[in-house]
Amino acid sequence: MGIAAAMAAKGIGMAAPLVITPACFRYLGEQRYGLWMAVTALTAMAWFADLGLGNGLLTRLSHLADDVRQQAREISSAFATVGAVAVALLCGLVLVNPLVPWDRLLNVDDPAVAGEASTLVLLCFGAFAVNIPLSLIQRVQYAGGQVVQSSVWQSAAALASMTAVLLAIAAGWSPLAVIACAVLVVPLTNLLNTVVYFGLQQPAKRPGPTLVHRATASGLLRLGLRFFVLTTMSSIALNVDSPLVANVLGLTVAAHYAVVVKLFGVLSVFVGIVGMTLWPVNGAALSRGEVAWVRRHTRRMVLLYGSVVGSIGLVLVGWGHQLVELWIGGVDAAAVPVTVLAGLACWSLLVAVTSPLILVQNSIGLLRPQFVGWASFLVLATGLKVWGLHRFGLVAVPVAACVAYLVTMVPAVAVGYRGALRASQPRSDRQAAAAVDRSVTAPADGDVPVPVGADVPVPAGGVVPTSADRDMPSEGRHRVRVDS
Repeated sequence: MGIAAAMAAKGIGMAAPLVITPACFRYLGEQRYGLWMAVTALTAMAWFADLGLGNGLLTRLSHLADDVRQQAREISSAFATVGAVAVALLCGLVLVNPLVPWDRLLNVDDPAVAGEASTLVLLCFGAFAVNIPLSLIQRVQYAGGQVVQSSVWQSAAALASMTAVLLAIAAGWSPLAVIACAVLVVPLTNLLNTVVYFGLQQPAKRPGPTLVHRATASGLLRLGLRFFVLTTMSSIALNVDSPLVANVLGLTVAAHYAVVVKLFGVLSVFVGIVGMTLWPVNGAALSRGEVAWVRRHTRRMVLLYGSVVGSIGLVLVGWGHQLVELWIGGVDAAAVPVTVLAGLACWSLLVAVTSPLILVQNSIGLLRPQFVGWASFLVLATGLKVWGLHRFGLVAVPVAACVAYLVTMVPAVAVGYRGALRASQPRSDRQAAAAVDRSVTAPADGDVPVPVGADVPVPAGGVVPTSADRDMPSEGRHRVRVDS
């Protein structure tokens, strides 16, 4: 029910960008809209700027369900560290932005739009930097199993952004003011969510300067930096398309392509919502050594993802152009042929069916196989896309992504998944006690990373969970406390 309710809330939020996209496309024009989408893609590449602390915090909090005091330390340390990063980014942005020729870099032809490029970059990246610490509230809520609440807040942000944009367009505000309404509402909503959550709902977890703990911050940072390296590569690899298309084929084609990609973004929303729900659940189950349950549940998720994403993908391939015409109107179907739609459907399916296996690895911090996979994918996919864009046109982008993913990421994900299950097999009391002295380190030779402050599970007598545990993770196993 929680996943269904979260999807319903997210679906309401998705209606907002579906509404404002055609309005913005017509009001801003192809060049300015294409520039905005290219800059948005660049900010998406920079999500690694939180140093991986968002994902690290989610992983560590999933092991601390019964220790509110340590949760407050983790949250406080994360906010302090990420807040410092945000301030540094803002200062660097103000200094560097005037020196970058954004208009030439993104192939802007319209002189009026070219004159706005630097301001637009400052606006989008500035909102992004401010939102880095504010978005931590989503990870806190996910770790606490409050996926519905988090989704409702995100939907509220989308609806508020839609209202502000439509009112700005109706009032005839400047294009930059319209874009400001679109990008500033999200951090403001996250700020309100943070105040309500820690001020009214969970005051015991409220972050504060006195709760910032050096050992906790150090352990969190070590785990976060590993996520940082992984997210750096994956974010760049997954968001490089729009800038590449703009540079090779021009902003007009990039704008049309961005609209179609938004249509297929519905599939990633489904995968993301379910994935964030499963992350802490997998972590808690593996910490208790319930490998059989995780393996069985992961197989079900692969089948669910494959059937849902595959079915919707086929619909989008068959009727994608008609949907875009009804939705936006004025998008050249010849610029984005059906072969591109088919490539995007295949790409979405590949990412979806491997996602459950990746979540298992993330839940215990086993990132090394993904590191190898994403590094190889980034190099191979980018090279293939650049070569293919010049030789075959737009269709080369999703095709190159699929080929590179099959060659690099799929084998890496399979190896990492088997390693995560093997590393999480129930251990003896002596092995669990020895793990008490470990802080968060990169897994090696099947070791399970044990965050400082986390609970180390000790199956009673080292016994594998019984058949009574088959359908849901069990509770109440004996635990050894890991103090910081």
